[in-house]
Amino acid sequence: MKQIIVVNESLKLPRGKLAAQVAHAAVAAFLEASDEAQRLWLAQGMPKVVLKCETADEIMQFEEAAKRRGIPAYLVSDAGRTVVPAGTITCLGLGPASEKELDELTGELKLVR
Repeated sequence: MKQIIVVNESLKLPRGKLAAQVAHAAVAAFLEASDEAQRLWLAQGMPKVVLKCETADEIMQFEEAAKRRGIPAYLVSDAGRTVVPAGTITCLGLGPASEKELDELTGELKLVR
């Protein structure tokens, strides 16, 4: 079990803002998961990986693909109080779900560095 957070790299968010958006995605996607998935993920130490893609459109395609596959997903749209306008898609939380399912979906994406 793991969780994947896909970040909209085109926004070049400051580190603090990026951390807050990733946290929103992780918590919200966790709440979308089944009780069993939550329990297993928590027992395994809450593993997560933060990946990047280049556009909001690409993030939305991952969200649609995840939902088709039954993977818990939560799309984060910013409230617009600080760095980006309201409604800007910043990231997508996926899982917790099996590593295999998530790797099949996001395996070609690169890590955020």
